[in-house]
Amino acid sequence: MYEERKGGNKLDLPADRADQSEYRLHNILVGSFNWDHQLENSNSSFSLYGSGQNTKRTHYTGINQSDGWGRTRSHTLQGGFQYNHNVSNFLGGSNTFTMGAEHLYDNTFDEIAAYNYLIDQKNNLAGLFLQSDWNVSPTFTILAGVRASKHDKVEKLMLTPRLNMLYKLGTTTQLRGSYARGFRAPQAFETDLHIAFAGGGISLIQLDPELREETSDALNASLDFNKPSERMIYGFTVDAFYTRLYHAFVLEEIGMDEQGNQQLLRTNGSPSTVKGMTLEGRLNYDQRFQVETGLTVQRSRYDAPVAWSSEIAGTRKYTRTPDLYGYYVLTLLPQSRFNATFSGVLTGPMLVPHFAGAPGVVEDKLHTSPTFVENNLKLAYRFTIKSIKQDLQLHAGVQNILNAYQKDFDTGPYRDSNYVYGPARPRTLFFGLRFGLL
Repeated sequence: MYEERKGGNKLDLPADRADQSEYRLHNILVGSFNWDHQLENSNSSFSLYGSGQNTKRTHYTGINQSDGWGRTRSHTLQGGFQYNHNVSNFLGGSNTFTMGAEHLYDNTFDEIAAYNYLIDQKNNLAGLFLQSDWNVSPTFTILAGVRASKHDKVEKLMLTPRLNMLYKLGTTTQLRGSYARGFRAPQAFETDLHIAFAGGGISLIQLDPELREETSDALNASLDFNKPSERMIYGFTVDAFYTRLYHAFVLEEIGMDEQGNQQLLRTNGSPSTVKGMTLEGRLNYDQRFQVETGLTVQRSRYDAPVAWSSEIAGTRKYTRTPDLYGYYVLTLLPQSRFNATFSGVLTGPMLVPHFAGAPGVVEDKLHTSPTFVENNLKLAYRFTIKSIKQDLQLHAGVQNILNAYQKDFDTGPYRDSNYVYGPARPRTLFFGLRFGLL
């Protein structure tokens, strides 16, 4: 894959001649293989898999024709095997046992000499796993497993168990419960470890030398109900979730460097909790119309405030995380040649950091975003082309009909480029076509 991206102004000039610019030129080579084999006269099978990626990147991030050129080299290799064995008579039921091992290696070098920015890191992650998928009875299933992982940036062996249980109450109702433990290693190069513009300078993220792994315990319970009748099917799902995070990764401001660039430190914060409930409903009436909707109410809080800015008090609330969100999809005539789909996404208020230096922003502040309701419409019509035995569908519509969109973007070279929230698109018209078999 060859990809070139460029942002900023003066797009007809080289990136370092603009007032503010970001430029990325990628050359990526990626490949993978997978081999599955069923053993003869046996209830066993195994698979081997592997993948690799080589990335070379030239990039520029700068303001006022600064020397912000950098380069990245990254190599990633992953491989493993998996063995499955089915026991048809296991304590009155049946069980499929799965075991295997895998290894992940990545080597990343990323440098911008002008900003004293350098990541030169190798990571190795090896894992062994074992799983049991036990059908205790036609109405009760238990899925249990454990993974042992060794990461070279984590001193101890990490055990991450999981347990899922499913119980069927007749033909209409299912009860589910689950527990899972996870961890994230403190490696240096991640998708959110990027450079951003803020207040006429560059915002750089550093790693705390004492940064340790983040771990989590997650619990989930749900009730699923579906009732069919002669002309209608309807149902609902109630889902409750609770996640406890330990040594959660947080970003804290630690001042400016000699060049006036903002420095952010990735460190471990206090434990935190994410908990809430989701309610979903669905209804299909005689293939005349179909509706699906859902609403989630949650609470995401740190035990102690996180001081993301050196100028204002910290907050226990997660930033950029709403406590309320939901969706709806209404489809008219879902199986006919013509159908219309109305859909929408609800995004509740959230706290969004806004760093000083942007136009009109004298000091750092936490902005509370408004509630957004994004509504969409799609119309589609399907033709049959009998000569080639295929269908052709034409569709067109409008995304974000009412233009529920952020109104206060920062502009100019002194903007805070991370001050972005709400729906991803303003009002957008679209159209297209699709071929398909009869």
